[in-house]
Parts: sequence; C-alpha cells; structure tokens
Amino acid sequence: MAAPDPHQAADPQAVKRHPTLFRAVRKRKNPKLRRTDITVTDDAAVKRAVKAASLGNAMEWFDFGIYSYLAVTIGHVFFPSGNETTQLLSSFATFAVAFLVRPLGGMFFGPMGDKVGRKKVLALTMILMAVGTFAIGLIPSHETIGVWAAVLLIFFRMLQGFSTGGEYGGASTFIAEYAPDKRRGFFGSFLEFGTLAGYVGAAGLVTALYALLNDAQMEAWGWRIPFLVAGPLGLVGLYLRLRLDETPAFQKLEGGTAHASEAADGVESTAKGDLAKIFRQYWPTLILCICLVGAYNITDYMLLSYMPTYLSDELGYSETHGLLILLAVMVFLMAIISQVGKLSDRFGRKPLLMTGMLGFLFLSLPAFLLIRIDGILPITLGMLLLGLSLVCMLGTMSAALPALFPTNVRYGSLSVGYNLSASIFGGTTPLVITALISWTGSNLMPAYYAMAAALIGVIAVACMKETAQQPLIGSPPSVETDEEAAELVHAQAPEPKF
Repeated sequence: MAAPDPHQAADPQAVKRHPTLFRAVRKRKNPKLRRTDITVTDDAAVKRAVKAASLGNAMEWFDFGIYSYLAVTIGHVFFPSGNETTQLLSSFATFAVAFLVRPLGGMFFGPMGDKVGRKKVLALTMILMAVGTFAIGLIPSHETIGVWAAVLLIFFRMLQGFSTGGEYGGASTFIAEYAPDKRRGFFGSFLEFGTLAGYVGAAGLVTALYALLNDAQMEAWGWRIPFLVAGPLGLVGLYLRLRLDETPAFQKLEGGTAHASEAADGVESTAKGDLAKIFRQYWPTLILCICLVGAYNITDYMLLSYMPTYLSDELGYSETHGLLILLAVMVFLMAIISQVGKLSDRFGRKPLLMTGMLGFLFLSLPAFLLIRIDGILPITLGMLLLGLSLVCMLGTMSAALPALFPTNVRYGSLSVGYNLSASIFGGTTPLVITALISWTGSNLMPAYYAMAAALIGVIAVACMKETAQQPLIGSPPSVETDEEAAELVHAQAPEPKF
C-alpha cells in the first residue's frame, strides 16, 4: 500500500475504521506526528510480553491463593492451639501483613521502573516473590520452634508483599505499552487471565492435597508442597522476562521521541521516577485509582480468596467442597475473560467497569442468599452471579488503570495507587469479613461489605475518562500495521466532509 499524500485530506474510510484514534490525533496540541513517532507493534513481541507479564501475575496469585486456601491449616501449624476462630483470625492477620508493606514496595519499585525500565524491575520482583514463597514452605511449625515460626512466617509474607508492590503496576504497564491502542483491552485481559490461572492452580493443587491426605498429614507436611512449587515457577517466569526487550513506549521516552503524543503537553516537567512530584501533581488521579482498585480488590478477594473459607468455616462445608465449586467458577471465568477484554475495546472501559460495579451492588445479597441454601446448584449459581460481575472488572481494569497516568510516571504512579488501595482494602478483606461476622453474628456480612465497596466503585467509574482505543498519555499512537501508521499521519490533514 502506497503512503497517502500528506497534502490531501484524510481518507474517509480510514477515518471510519479508526474514529477514536483519528480524533485523538487531531486534538493534539504538540507538533505534528511523523511516521517515525508512531509505534508499529510486532505481534510476536506483543505475545511474548503478554505471556511473560501474565505468568508473573499468575505466580503472584498462586502464592496468595495457596495461603488463602490453606488459611485454616496454616492457623493450626503456626499459631498456638486454642480457639479455632482465633487461629483463623491470626492466619488472616498474617495474610494482611503482606499488604501492609505493598505500598512500600510500590514506592520503591514503581519509580525505579520509570527510571531504569520496566523489564529490569519486573525481573527483580519475580526473584523476590519466588524466594519469599519458597521459604515459607521451609519454615518449621509452632510446635517445633514456638513463636519463631510465626515470626518467620510474617517476615517472608512481608518479603512477598514488598516484591508484589512492584508486580501489578509493572506487569499492567508492560502489557499496556506493548499493545496496540485499539486492542489494549484484549491483551490486558490476559494479565487477569494469569490471576485466575494462579488461583486455579492453587485451588486445584490444594484440593488434590485435601483429597489425598488426611488432616494430620496436611498439617505435618502436605501444606508445604504448594509453597515449594513456587521455586521452579519463579525460574521459568524469570527466564521469560529476561528474554524480553524494553517496552516501545519507554524506549521512545528514553530516546526523546515521546513528545509527539497527545496529552504529553504539560507532563515533561515531571522527572521520571520522581515520587514527590507524583503525589504533588497527580494526587486527584491517585485518589481515583485508589477508589477503583479498592472496590475491585474487595470484591476480588472476597470471591477468589475468602469464599472457600466462608463455605467451610461459616456454612460447615468441607474444604474440598468449597474449593471444587470455586474452581469450576474460575475456569468458566478464564474461558470468557478475553472476550470481556474485546468488549472493552469495542464499547469502552467505562461501560464494562460500571456493569461489574452495579452487578456487585445489586446482586451480592441475592448471591449470598443462594449460597446459604444447602446444595451444589444454588451455591454454584450464587458464585456465578458474583463471578460474572467480577469478570467485567477483571477483563477491563488492567487496560483502564495504566491509561490513567502519563508514560514518564506510569509505573510509579500506578504502583503507588494500586498498592495503597490493595493494602487498605484488598488484603484486609478476609480479616474484616471474618471479624464482622464474629461481631454481628450475620453470615451475610460479605454481601453488605461488597455492596458498600461497589457503591464507591460506581462513583469512581462515573468520574473517570474513557480511554479505549486512544493513545496512552505521554506516548505516541501505537498501531498494528504500517498502513495504519501512514493513515494516522495522513489524518492530520483537514478532516474531509462526507
């Protein structure tokens, strides 16, 4: 295809094919785009980046999933015998400890990712995460070394949390900056496919162990197996990440060619990796990010982490019973999540996110009333109602959040905002729900908690700007073919009347 004549008006058919991108290009206040400014993605490189980022995310949630699903057993192993509710609360409190240091990890790794690059920091977080999880599998029990068992558990949980502080912000930034603008939702959805895959792997392994081993064997040594698996998984993830190139958006920023993007005006003054300026200049967007992530994390952890414990501890089902139902629901969500990502590219991030938030607002109570009914069918239906609401957010959030911030502070800002919210709301969800049920005596408290979170989420989604099919702030447009790039350069000609 010959390059269009830049002196002619833009091709009407090209405008119709990419209306959002063309509008974004025409609204730019910066100097006109040159062909060399526009990123033409390499499909094979995008897929490698998605695979490497998603595997790291899968490992992160495998780590957190196994801790959640083994919470009752871990309570018995690491804390003094006595009241089972106290042991469970102690276990979930240790679960929450990892989230207390996540903001510190975000503040450390995020700005570093903006300074030295996304790839190096993601490799480092992968190493630390694998070491922390593997080490938990080696800790002696409370019966063997007393209180030091809990101390070591807390230390390695904090190492997990610190490394995870740089993981999600970096992985979502990595995929967003590799993906073409009009397919960012589709490729971003694979990051949360990794989340579900990690949970499915954790749930499947723990279910198999509960089925094959008795309680004494699980507490003696069986619980260690899922943690020890993290070592080999970490090496595979590290290998995949080290093979990647730096993201095109960061390379252009490093090379000084990112000036051609829309919304780059006014952001150059913020130095890469400047944490103080992130808080000073982007605090309104940070608050929006915290609200979005808080609503999303509370509902996410309630369903994917806490639900098996709820079914066993509050409703009296066996651990295997709850895990098998959740496993089936998560496999179903994995099958449809990429389609949700495509829908967010077509219809926008806001409609999909709003659907998920409203789903939790109006369906949480009916879902938990179904879950309380004895029988596999009503429990599965209740969890599916929650799962379908969650997948609208899972398939969209990883493309929506990176687009909130400009390229030169994206990793740092997203890591700070995401992890502050995850620390305050996400990691505390199992602990808060367990405490609320104990305090009120009502096992419908998870529904009320999710509804309150969803209400905040609805307000946050209403306040955010639509970013689907638009260039990332502070980066030039990213397209799939040379023909599309030529059409975008040509789009700067006067708009045709048709």
